Amino acid sequence: MTQYVIEPPAVTAVPVAGGGLFPVRRVFCVGRNYAEHTREMGGDPDREEPFFFMKPADALVINGADIPYPVKTADFHHEMELVVAIGTGGRDIPEAEALAHVFGYAAGLDMTRRDLQGQAKKAGRPWDMGKGFDQSGPVGEIAPASKIGHPAAGKIELVVNGAPRQSSDLAKQIWNVQETISYLSGLVELKAGDLIFTGTPEGVAAVVSGDTLEGEIAGVGTVRTRIV
Repeated sequence: MTQYVIEPPAVTAVPVAGGGLFPVRRVFCVGRNYAEHTREMGGDPDREEPFFFMKPADALVINGADIPYPVKTADFHHEMELVVAIGTGGRDIPEAEALAHVFGYAAGLDMTRRDLQGQAKKAGRPWDMGKGFDQSGPVGEIAPASKIGHPAAGKIELVVNGAPRQSSDLAKQIWNVQETISYLSGLVELKAGDLIFTGTPEGVAAVVSGDTLEGEIAGVGTVRTRIV
């Protein structure tokens, strides 16, 4: 029997509404999936092919835990997003079959060291240290699709210290969930346990220590964290 030479890392798992845990394998994120956010980031809102980046599974923040203001940044931003939990994997999944691969949905935050991301963009380098750093992915409970269906529209919003920051509708996504799953599965074989953060609407902005972030997606759930 093979013995590990170090202690294996713990499995990251997200609570499921109604009971149970969803073990996370990989975390994919869609860039610029709302036209108004694309404009505010200086991009072209015309519909182009989607692009993706990743966060480590252990960057997720569970159960409303506090997160520290991260090191090496002076411009720490929130991005409120719908998160898709993949329950059945596949490769080259047709759009018409994509939703059958979804276990459920959650509300999440793609926290970003915007200054590091901007420096990487300017230098033509990867975004990893701007996006995939420790505790950069707060996520709420996963609501099973068997109970809530597949939300194609509905309010997505974030308030910071009780004041509105982001407010939009899932219907404004450039690439909807089935299109995103189909396209991504043509690049990699999706597996059960994968999460997909589906992009943020306009209104991204900086947060500081002491701020409380509370997000909600209609019919899906909430996400909450505090910067300490």
